Amino acid sequence: MTAADRTLPALSLALQVFLIGGWFLPDWAQSLLILAFGKGLVVLGLLLLIRTGLVSFGQGLYYCLGAYAAVSASKILAFPDLMSDALAMPLFGGVVAGVLGLVLGFLLARYRAIFFAMLSLAFSMILYGLLIKMSVLGSSDGFNIDYRTLAGIKLPDGMKLYALYALSTLLVFIATACLHRYLRSHLGRLAPAVRDNELRVEYMGSSVRYVVHVNYIIAAVLAGVGGGLVALSIGHIDPDLAYWTTSGEFVFVAVLGGTGNVAAPVLASLLFEWIKSAAYQYAPYTWQMVLGITLLLVIMFLPAGLWSIFQRRAREA
Repeated sequence: MTAADRTLPALSLALQVFLIGGWFLPDWAQSLLILAFGKGLVVLGLLLLIRTGLVSFGQGLYYCLGAYAAVSASKILAFPDLMSDALAMPLFGGVVAGVLGLVLGFLLARYRAIFFAMLSLAFSMILYGLLIKMSVLGSSDGFNIDYRTLAGIKLPDGMKLYALYALSTLLVFIATACLHRYLRSHLGRLAPAVRDNELRVEYMGSSVRYVVHVNYIIAAVLAGVGGGLVALSIGHIDPDLAYWTTSGEFVFVAVLGGTGNVAAPVLASLLFEWIKSAAYQYAPYTWQMVLGITLLLVIMFLPAGLWSIFQRRAREA
């Protein structure tokens, strides 16, 4: 059995461990894991873009949009029963983010390197500026968000957090498994080819712009779903979700994990949130320095990311 073939069984085992083990975790640990899983979905989309040779500093656009989309629908479009469901809200956020990704992708698919990174960042900051000025969406203060049901089932107060934890675990499993399958498909295998030699891909009869556009839409959907999950976990949303530092944090986690496997972004996100939480607690005035040192050490000793440790052991076995 190859390493690629072992990925899905390993993901299935991890799903069972997290679902069963999560029941015994304290509330703060469940909340931390939901946050890590939600951000891990955003970084999972970044993995796909990086494999295509692109780095987006604007995934905060879709992350923020996913958080705002469902709650805005419940307040403005008057669908309170549907849009107070913990399953419907992040999925709706993913759909809205995907639609915007489809539209913006026609433009962004034409650009590469620093132009792609800066243009994606510009769109994210445009959303930030708009939200700051929109009083109907809470302006700079944002507003609170809550959920009452899961897949139409009313949740008692004591079960709400674990239900959201289980949902986030399941959504991460589905996303990683589907992306793993996608990366092994014909279109998915074209991503590294586009990164290495676009001209050769065009000579083979494939459209580079189409590959980039599809991958950009997938990354947008994943970011929208992740934003919806994080919003439900925190219980509050504000325009800072689209600020450039948020997008930079996702790139940080992507570099930390590497692109060797679809599980790398999730594991890196779990590690990042743990380091960040510990730094907040024990070094509240220097936590940024702790994160900076962590990234510096990874770049120096593990330039391919943390997942390269598993790859090295697999080659030695």
